[in-house]
Amino acid sequence: MKHATIFAAGLMALPAVAQDNPIDRIRPDAPELAAYGDHTIGVRTLTLTRPDVVDVVNSTEGEMVRYDRDITVEVFYPAADGTEPGGTYTAFLRDGETEVQLSGRAARDADVADGTFPLVLISHGYPGNRFLMTHLGENIASKGYVAVSIDHPDSTYSDMGAFASTLYNRPQDQSFVLDAMASQEGDLGGIIDASRTGLIGYSMGGYGALIFSGAGIEADGDWPDRYNPPGAILQELAVGADRLAEIQDDRLAAVIAIGPWGRNRDFWSEEGLGQIDLPLMLVAGSVDDVSEYPAIRQIFVETSGTTRHLLSFGDANHNAAAPMPAPQEAWEVEGIYGHYADAVWDTTRMNNILQHFTTAFLDLHLKGQEDRGAYLDLVEVSDDGVYDVAEDGTESDEHTYWEGFPNRTAKGLRFETLTP
Repeated sequence: MKHATIFAAGLMALPAVAQDNPIDRIRPDAPELAAYGDHTIGVRTLTLTRPDVVDVVNSTEGEMVRYDRDITVEVFYPAADGTEPGGTYTAFLRDGETEVQLSGRAARDADVADGTFPLVLISHGYPGNRFLMTHLGENIASKGYVAVSIDHPDSTYSDMGAFASTLYNRPQDQSFVLDAMASQEGDLGGIIDASRTGLIGYSMGGYGALIFSGAGIEADGDWPDRYNPPGAILQELAVGADRLAEIQDDRLAAVIAIGPWGRNRDFWSEEGLGQIDLPLMLVAGSVDDVSEYPAIRQIFVETSGTTRHLLSFGDANHNAAAPMPAPQEAWEVEGIYGHYADAVWDTTRMNNILQHFTTAFLDLHLKGQEDRGAYLDLVEVSDDGVYDVAEDGTESDEHTYWEGFPNRTAKGLRFETLTP
């Protein structure tokens, strides 16, 4: 039995500190599809409960403890006409102690728009929280999606439990949230179309997304003890395991994995990754030293059962594209700023590029908008693109510039595609 409880939270006025932490900026030089869509955005907070699951943190080899796992989600959705936009979010920084206010465009508990909209799940890294990619949740909701950003227990800034819990629970949380949101009732449930669901995962969220989409882990992996939950339960996610088959879901239709962790520790082989048959887009920094860029490229090559893309940010590290801009308070707390920012790339710039490609990818695969394919059919190295457009907007035969990018802005990027 699934339960969902709505937390009431009134729309807050925008205090000065919140205005210092906007998550909704679109730069003037952003690519075309980064712009917010036509819908005003609403946001609600729900708690979903996965009943009677293994409590990895408190279990031992001698005693497997079970509990009800409460999962808080932030739901961004198209709001009713006439909704006044704007509101704030209260979130914790990476230290799990410093509270900050973020400002965005979503109206708290707004009435829903007419119609139905595809479901998209957003899954943070370790550690993270449901606000880390709020910039993306709001953005895609404005374009006609219901975006559900998940707080994964044992994996948030204020609740960093055993890492083994993340390894075991992440794909199962994602699977459960899809099912729970598809079962929602009331006005919110009435606008959710889960029949073609998208999933966006960052770092450990990307790890979970690959497993949820079919990539079983190695059955005989030789990993450090801290990776192994008691009772050998991680093997439930191995290639050919019954539990892995149980969490597969035909409603999952497209996956975006940003800096996915796991291949760098040999969690998968070519056999496991080759089981994915869903459209896949990988996003990475070319000097990622956490998930390790060469390992992400291995994922790109070894997911041989599907058409897949790899968007690379030149000289960016693990924070490429996914995290929101560092809140002002992160500049003041020692050791926190680097959790959000990149040494080379402007975060808002990366967010806008991710919003652009995410829109094209989801519109193509969840809504069937075939014209979006042009934004994914690109000369591989952005700097090699030739911009040749007449004053009347006519493109010459020599024009190969990245679709949707203003002149002189498609720089430092690489976009590759492989087919089965």
